Amino acid sequence: MRIQRHKMGVDDFELLTIIGRGAFGEVRLCREKTTGHVYAMKKLKKSEMLRRGQVEHVKAERNLLAEVDSACIVKLYCSFQDQEFLYLIMEYLPGGDMMTLLMRKDTLTEDEARFYVGQTVLAIESIHKHNYIHRDIKPDNLLLDRYGHMKLSDFGLCKPLDCSSFPNLSENDYGVGKDIKPTLDSDKHSNMPSAPRRTQQEQLLHWQKNRRMLAYSTVGTPDYIAPEVLLKKGYGMECDWWSLGAIMYEMLVGYPPFYSEEPMSTCRKIVNWRTHLKFPEEAKLSAEAKDLISRLLCNVAHRLGTKGAHEIKVSILQLSQVSIDPLYW
Repeated sequence: MRIQRHKMGVDDFELLTIIGRGAFGEVRLCREKTTGHVYAMKKLKKSEMLRRGQVEHVKAERNLLAEVDSACIVKLYCSFQDQEFLYLIMEYLPGGDMMTLLMRKDTLTEDEARFYVGQTVLAIESIHKHNYIHRDIKPDNLLLDRYGHMKLSDFGLCKPLDCSSFPNLSENDYGVGKDIKPTLDSDKHSNMPSAPRRTQQEQLLHWQKNRRMLAYSTVGTPDYIAPEVLLKKGYGMECDWWSLGAIMYEMLVGYPPFYSEEPMSTCRKIVNWRTHLKFPEEAKLSAEAKDLISRLLCNVAHRLGTKGAHEIKVSILQLSQVSIDPLYW
């Protein structure tokens, strides 16, 4: 039930622990004084949103969250502002996020991954039905409730990927679709010497060392961004299905498919995905899992989900007996 009894303000809430920080501000637990209900309060600095040109974007997303009524999307209960900040009172999910779960477990089993991928499909489908493209889905904004079910949050409200810090990428410059000898963490455009190929375990340890720092940086990480978004071409809802493929890869392998030490190198690998998408033998993925990931991390024209979420739902149900509540479908 939405909080709509009277005009709300920050004084209506007892402020508790800070549970997250971003480029625009912070997220903290809060308790509504009259009811004792606990929520997550996002406190976004207006001057920072203005500086980044994100005011209209945030307003549109706030309206979307208020409009969408889905069990797969974190609920927005109310919003208000003062001279300095915009406040969003959100549903609080005590189970943490997928990023933390992956840091704790390293990898998931294929049945676990398919369960969470299935729930992510439902969340993405629910925003697509409202003609909204997320563009930056990643483990950080896949939140878990007390029962372990997943909900999608953070529709660009915490930090957008600052693509302006990267030079313009082009398919011709970076050899997309060409038969180029694969490299790991560097390419012909890098000034760094070629690094020896890491084992899966070495790459996993390196990723874990940098993961939380990347999550809370003010720039963000490009690891889950679709190539058509990085290329600044026209893009549609299909870009969110690419992100799903990158997340599923990380769930099963332990790190994203195009991870590099430098964000620019990651971008180049994504744009040149034909050369760089590889499945380490040590991960022992099933042929079915590799096939599903490969059909998400591919050209837009061939990408699963391009004709609707039902394509991916059918693939998940065919691959496993994992239980996904049919009421959601």
